[in-house]
Amino acid sequence: MQVSNREIYHKGKVIKFTHIKLGSKTICFMFSGSGYNYDKPLFYYSTMKMIENNIDIVHIHYSYDEQTLKKSIEELSKIMLEDIDQVISTVLFNGDYKETIFLGKSLGTIPIANSLMKREEYLNSKMILFTPLLNFGKIFDPVLISQHKGLLVIGDRDPHYNAENINRLTKETNLKIEVVQDANHSLDIVEFDTSKSINALSKIMKNVQNIL
Repeated sequence: MQVSNREIYHKGKVIKFTHIKLGSKTICFMFSGSGYNYDKPLFYYSTMKMIENNIDIVHIHYSYDEQTLKKSIEELSKIMLEDIDQVISTVLFNGDYKETIFLGKSLGTIPIANSLMKREEYLNSKMILFTPLLNFGKIFDPVLISQHKGLLVIGDRDPHYNAENINRLTKETNLKIEVVQDANHSLDIVEFDTSKSINALSKIMKNVQNIL
């Protein structure tokens, strides 16, 4: 396994990413949440799961100030895609990858739903969405009409959880939908139930394994 920390310079901006290489023909691009980075449980164990399955990984290290995060979904998606697209194109151009997987949490699901799911070159890519921002039509609508295979996980205590939306996604998409009972936006079980949170995380990782 080879781990390299790299930088790309684009329009006067430095975009950092970590590339974990195992010599695979499949690569998983991961997009972190706001304040939920790659050392947090969902990403740490998802990364471990990819390594276990001999899948290369890219962690993109973007960060945005509070003013940027208050922009509309469309504006924020455009800003994020300027960073993400540079990394994706660089990695795919320099690699010999046949399959792609996209995994994002919360903020990181915005470019997946609002752009990557709509692109012809990624129609066969698997999508993993942790706690997507489904209360926004710009996120929910593309996911609903998508034919991608993959996984969507959300807690029923998440402010973006809506039972009607989840029922539609379950019936009308190819995604495996997992609703974690009593889980918040971090997919931790409230109120601070450690054992149940660990059990929920274990079940989520089994679902990740099933779609790989």
